[in-house]
Amino acid sequence: MINKILIANRGEIACRVIKTAKRLGIATVAAYSDADRDAMHVKMADEAMHIGPAPSAQSYLVIDKIIEAIKRTGADAVHPGYGFLSENRAFAERLQQEGVTFIGPPVGAIEAMGDKITSKKIAAEAGVSTVPGYMGLIADADEAVKISNDIGYPVMIKASAGGGGKGMRIAWNEAEAREGFQSSKNEAKSSFGDDRIFIEKFVDQPRHIEIQVLGDQHGNVVYLGERECSIQRRNQKVVEEAPSSFLDEGTRKAMGEQAVALAKAVGYFSAGTVEFIVNGKRNFYFLEMNTRLQVEHPVTELITGIDLVEQMIRVANGEKLAMTQADVKLNGWAMESRLYAEDPYRGFLPSIGRLARYRPPVEGHQPDGTVVRNDTGVYEGGEISMYYDPMIAKLCTWAPTRSKAIDAMANALDDFEVDGIGHNLPFLSAVMTHPRFYSGNITTAFIAEEWPRGFGGVEPEPDQTRFLTTVAVYAQLADESRKSQVSGTLANHPRKIGSQYVAGDGKFYWPVGVTFEGATVDVTFDDTASHIVTSDWKPGMSHGRFTVNGQTFGVKITKASTGWRLRWRGIDTVMQVMTPRLFELSKFMPVKQAADTSKLLLCPMPGVVTQVLVKEGDQVEAGQSLATVEAMKMENVLKAEKKAVVKSIKVQAGQSLSVDEIILEFA
Repeated sequence: MINKILIANRGEIACRVIKTAKRLGIATVAAYSDADRDAMHVKMADEAMHIGPAPSAQSYLVIDKIIEAIKRTGADAVHPGYGFLSENRAFAERLQQEGVTFIGPPVGAIEAMGDKITSKKIAAEAGVSTVPGYMGLIADADEAVKISNDIGYPVMIKASAGGGGKGMRIAWNEAEAREGFQSSKNEAKSSFGDDRIFIEKFVDQPRHIEIQVLGDQHGNVVYLGERECSIQRRNQKVVEEAPSSFLDEGTRKAMGEQAVALAKAVGYFSAGTVEFIVNGKRNFYFLEMNTRLQVEHPVTELITGIDLVEQMIRVANGEKLAMTQADVKLNGWAMESRLYAEDPYRGFLPSIGRLARYRPPVEGHQPDGTVVRNDTGVYEGGEISMYYDPMIAKLCTWAPTRSKAIDAMANALDDFEVDGIGHNLPFLSAVMTHPRFYSGNITTAFIAEEWPRGFGGVEPEPDQTRFLTTVAVYAQLADESRKSQVSGTLANHPRKIGSQYVAGDGKFYWPVGVTFEGATVDVTFDDTASHIVTSDWKPGMSHGRFTVNGQTFGVKITKASTGWRLRWRGIDTVMQVMTPRLFELSKFMPVKQAADTSKLLLCPMPGVVTQVLVKEGDQVEAGQSLATVEAMKMENVLKAEKKAVVKSIKVQAGQSLSVDEIILEFA
């Protein structure tokens, strides 16, 4: 029986494993680096063992240091989480040699599925649908057309040595296949000096859908439904859901049975995921198998009621699965939003620093019958480090239907307060309220298609503007009341509060009339539309619940120099509320001019300068690389926006920079 588990990981997944282990009465050991000395997983575990400096290559990825921590603490099992050493064959073998239980799959399965060519070969032999293609040498255009006809259109014609989109064409018919073959061949020759071409099926309207499998060491394997992970940005999953709105029962069953067949073909046990690409006609093709627990596993747990970490521990302990395929039932719908320390207004660049405010929504069963779950590894006052993945939390919701799960997620995001760093909460809210996402009409290109120029925030619809105006007016009245008496209640106000205001967002303004009785405010617009509002919000609170005409929403609200900053449904705006006289006078206020930074290269994110690629006096061209900055395991190349001459360089390689710190100046 497993007595003590060392978690060879950090952050939210380490905390997640510790929660289940504690429930099962199993002792836990947290491994931590210098950067994680005060991390949540260290505080949660029964014991903690230091394993080295902050960079993961000197701590979490060093097998010898993990083994030393195991020996020093007497742990008899290791859960690897995901990432780091979770799919490292050498690590699993070393644990085996040391007589330590690996809470994961067998070494052979890790090795077989870790190689893309080998895994596809095994998948094909196991009867799993793979992307049709021809990998041999193609003599001429006639042969290319014949191969394309055999595969079926559309096809992707690719340069064997290709990259960056060069030597690549999509053909939808014979004429395009003939022309595309020759064009790709010519382009490949000039770009790579290698004109070899191969052809494979092009998956039209692709959706990323994966099957969760679970097996024991006695040959039993089941599938636990699917997860849709099509909402991706640069191949990074952002939103996941279970089940998929696109699959029918027949396709679900076929995908599940093929995933099980693949697992059995490699003698798989523990939790694993078989990933597929699915086209618009529900044809599905094997991508890869992840031989570990997936980041998005909570949505599967929410719709099946099965604790996957518990099952992994029980399987590693030699127990048989307590369920058969017939026992697996999918109940309701679950959504997961990945909260990242990435600034969506700055091209999703990483953000680091202290969490000045971190207030997740209340977890558990909600009054409306939905469920909120938040898997996290951070806390208010904690630091977001530059050394690791930028994930802050995984916010999940469950409801009986997809639409209600989306609504629950939108509400939970409205209630989630994060300040001190850049984060993608506004973007997640924008996805949840997007009509196309709500309809389920999504592909892996959803984000690129809907925000082709990047995310610039959400422009409020007219009814949303009125709602926010009403909230701002209520806040203004409450603030005026607070200033005039200690109690701050509207009901006992000793003097008459103004009944006429002008409210707006800096672009548009509306005259509004106000009446109130007790804590209820009636805001009337110039078209006589009335909005009755009540709230639990009081001046000084950063979040409040506002009920307007019977509908209740959570709004993040803070006092701004010129009004009230309101954040809701991806909208981030400052609403001003003024008396008519003050509004007239405000027209004479000068507009503050933004500082001219056109001759400066500023650091777009906190990070370390790894290279300065130019020197003073150099003339640079538009698009030329100037410097590289590393942050959160990503190297970012900063390029010139226009032709210029470098006047001075303010930094050197190895220097740590903050946001907007000057790197160099142009003449």
